[in-house]
This record gives sequence, C-alpha cells and structure tokens, in this order.
Amino acid sequence: MLKRDRSSVVGSKRHIDGSSLALKRHGSSVVKLLLPHDVVGLILERLPVESLLRFKCVSNQWKSTIESQFFQERQLIRRMESRGPDVLVVSFDDDKDKDVRRTVFGSSIVSTFRFPTTNSMLCYGSCDGLVCIYCVYSPIIVVNPATKWHRRCPLSNLQQFIIDKFCKEEYDFPNPSLGFGKDKLNGTYKQVWLYNSSEFHPENVTTCEIFDFSNNAWRYIHPTSPYRINHYQDPVYFDGSLHWLTECKESKILSFHLHTETFQVLCEVPFLPGRDTVGDSMCILDNRLCLSEINGPAQLIWSLDSSAGNKMWKKLCSIDFISFSYPLVPIAILDETKLFLQGRNTLEQLVIHDLHAKSYDLLLDPKTGIAVYYYQSLFSALSI
Repeated sequence: MLKRDRSSVVGSKRHIDGSSLALKRHGSSVVKLLLPHDVVGLILERLPVESLLRFKCVSNQWKSTIESQFFQERQLIRRMESRGPDVLVVSFDDDKDKDVRRTVFGSSIVSTFRFPTTNSMLCYGSCDGLVCIYCVYSPIIVVNPATKWHRRCPLSNLQQFIIDKFCKEEYDFPNPSLGFGKDKLNGTYKQVWLYNSSEFHPENVTTCEIFDFSNNAWRYIHPTSPYRINHYQDPVYFDGSLHWLTECKESKILSFHLHTETFQVLCEVPFLPGRDTVGDSMCILDNRLCLSEINGPAQLIWSLDSSAGNKMWKKLCSIDFISFSYPLVPIAILDETKLFLQGRNTLEQLVIHDLHAKSYDLLLDPKTGIAVYYYQSLFSALSI
C-alpha cells in the first residue's frame, strides 16, 4: 500500500514505524511504503552485522526480530551462502595505537582484531562466528568479534591441575589443545580437552573433559578415545563433531560427536605409514575437512569428499615447500583461488598462495597475530 505524504521532508519529525520504508521523491515529498514484517526480516538478514546492531534501536519489533534465534540462524546461513569466509588475525595486546588493517579478496576480508587478555592461544577456526581464546593457566574466553560479546568460562580440572603443579615460568609443562564446537541437535556449545594421559592419569590412554554451556560445568567423558592423539595438531570442528589426528602407526582421523559424546574413527589418512607426522595438520577449506602433509620438498593438501556417500581423499593442491623453512597451516580459501596460510606460531609469516599462478605474497608481518577463519554473526554462547 502506498501513501503519499506531501508535507516537507526538511524539519519533519513525522514517525516512521519499524515495518515501513520511506522513499524520497522530487526533493520535497515522501512515499511511505508499508511492508509486512516478514518481508522486512528477509531484507534485514542480508545486511552486515554492524548495521543490524544499529537497527535494533529503530523499533521494539525490529529489536525483537534481530535478537531472535531464528533470525540469527537465517542471517548466518545467508552470509555463508552469499560470500566467502573472512579471516581475523587476532592479537592479545592492549596497544590502542595499533591501527586495524583490512585487505579485501573478492567477497572476503582479512582484518586484524585486538582482544586484550593474558590468554595466548586460539582454537582452530570458529563456530557460528564465535572464536575461542584459551590458555592452560587462565579462564577460557569465547568472543564474537562482530558484536564484541564475550564470556569467560570456569577453569577445567586439567587447568587447575596444571596451575597447582607447574609454574608459569617453566617451559616443559603440558600444553594440550582445546576444541570448541556445537551440538547441532540441541544448539549447545561445548569445549573439549582431549589429551594423552601419560603425565596425568597413567591408567588411561587418553583423558577427555568437556564443558557444556547449558549447565556451565566441566565433566569427564567415559569411555574416552582408545587411541593416543597427535598433540602437535589442533582439534578441528566440522559438522557437529570435533576431529583429531591419532598418533598410531597408521594415522587415523578420530571424531567426537558433540551430541552423543562418543568417539569413532572417521577414516584413515592418505599418508604413508611410519613417516614423521610433525608437519601434518588438519583444516577446513571450502566447507570440507582437509589434511596437509609434508611430502619430500612439497606440502600436499588433501580434501575429503563425502558427496557420493563414500569417503574419498582428493589432492587439492601442492605447495613448493622449498620456499619456506617450516610447514604452513592452511586457514581458508579466499576469492576461490587465494589460499591463506600461516606458520604454527605468531613468529611465522602469514602468506597468500595463488592456486592458479602458483605464486606467493607476504600478507602481514610476523607477530601480527594468530589467523582464524570466521563468518560474521549475531550469535552468543549463552545458556539455552
């Protein structure tokens, strides 16, 4: 329905409600277009998070819509379908003089993000736009970089054990990697410590401790993994499960389902047995589980194809390892042809590898921060 308001726009304080759009015509009149609120919702879900946060003040109806779980799920799905992932390079200092740096690759943006904390490690990747920052000596923090929402979690039994037994100044204390993901059936976020037990509980092969955001508590999982895990490799979240590489002679991908809370072997890896696994890594590229291995002078990246119902490894690309003195961890594919990689720590470079031209560019200097892929969202890890 169209209503023409012929009063002057200049100086007018006429109220426009949350379900209408105003269009300026001929410099002196306004056409008010009334839209059903569900149509307004479809328009809003296409907007960036920064705009949605501002638009919450337009009306109570808009605020209620934007804060609803249904809308937040739709917004994230729309963003993932319409553009590639963004990459955050996270630093933990409080140097306010450092400028935010942004580089655009097609629909993706690589930008720096500062979050002052004593924690110094990141879980690989992100979950629903949430990033998990952790350290064995201090509370884990989950943060949404787009909205700046964050939450601190209580210390786990593992963290409390390390605090009581080891000094921060020691360099030989255990340093397990944390996993973070989501139970897709009930929407609950979970954190998981899975570590080889030799230094903690010698009677078990591994120990698993899980934090459930719905009850804000840590608990042990039994039975745990029968395989020792590769402690050089960060766990990777994908499609409702966390994944680890095992340490056995014929390496396997170990999967932990976050709803059933059970372990199973997902598949074997495409590597030759008995080789050095220090340079191996697991990642998510183009929404597929991938593996990276050092093979002679090259770094090979394999992609797991499950489209036909059978799990099959396909070689995604080969990187000239001679160009680097260390293996690089794949972070994301940007603009379809740009592979973003980083070394295993913040002293190593962040590199863009062109998959077609086979060329390399240094994107950011060392010590900039730790890179993580993510999609902007409105989610927060609140208790459900």
